[in-house]
Amino acid sequence: MKKKKVVVALGHKALGATLPEQQSAVRHAAKAIADLVEADCQVVISHSNAPQVGMIHTAMNEFGKQHPGYTFAPMSVCSAMSQGYIGYDLQNAIREELLNRGISCPVATILTQVVVNPYDDSFYKPVKIIGRVMTREEADAEEEKGNYVVKTEGGYRRIVSAPKPEDIVEIEAIRTLSDAGQVVIACGGGGIPVLRQGNRLKGASAVIEKDLASGRLAELLDADMLLLLTGEKKLYLNYGKENSQPLDTLSVEKARTYIAEGQFQEGSILPKVVAAVSFVSGKPGRVTVIADLDDAKAAMEEKAGTIIR
Repeated sequence: MKKKKVVVALGHKALGATLPEQQSAVRHAAKAIADLVEADCQVVISHSNAPQVGMIHTAMNEFGKQHPGYTFAPMSVCSAMSQGYIGYDLQNAIREELLNRGISCPVATILTQVVVNPYDDSFYKPVKIIGRVMTREEADAEEEKGNYVVKTEGGYRRIVSAPKPEDIVEIEAIRTLSDAGQVVIACGGGGIPVLRQGNRLKGASAVIEKDLASGRLAELLDADMLLLLTGEKKLYLNYGKENSQPLDTLSVEKARTYIAEGQFQEGSILPKVVAAVSFVSGKPGRVTVIADLDDAKAAMEEKAGTIIR
């Protein structure tokens, strides 16, 4: 019998925000992933990286300030670093959990580059705040380099674009490892955003929405299910209000209506719903479930979360 191919997107709850938190959180996340492997699913994992990449960006730039002989690290390099150390913790936690259950299954992290369009509208309207708080003088220096800054509490911070993912450079490697029975971790933090310049891939100063990259990953792998694991049990209409209403199921048509009405918060829930709609509408039979991390197996069985078809 053919295995169910599931792309799992892990949110902040699965990773924590600091090194100690991450080491604890990934052990918890590993149990959810092992449940899916134990249920005979073919699993490919993506994950968030916002606190981690911000920490790396801040640390590298502070180092550069103290050591003038070193250059500042571009966002693409910081993204690559975050993929590496998150993947390191996550793959080891999953491997250990699988072995504890008597399951011998390799786990691999793929450093993943995601192609974006240089003319994407987001490059003209940056929205992602990153890095440390700066003084006015430091902010002016960033602007002189061509970077965008925004005033925040306590000073100023960098703000970068969030372009849409168009293609995944390492998709064949991901597919090959997954088809060989390995658990694959890929597109961490939405992937390293790159621009195609002939045969060269140039890193872009941007951050890709993890959920949109996860949806694109699921599409390119022709997955059966996209499983978006968050800290919420379901999607809600009128979230946070007295007339809040949980959604057990959601059609693509209804989802598009709710998106147009502004029902889903930008930067958190909206990208999940947009990714779900794109994935599900691409081929009959596909399903997306948005659910809590602790309900991963039940969500895979379509017994928990919000089911979008």
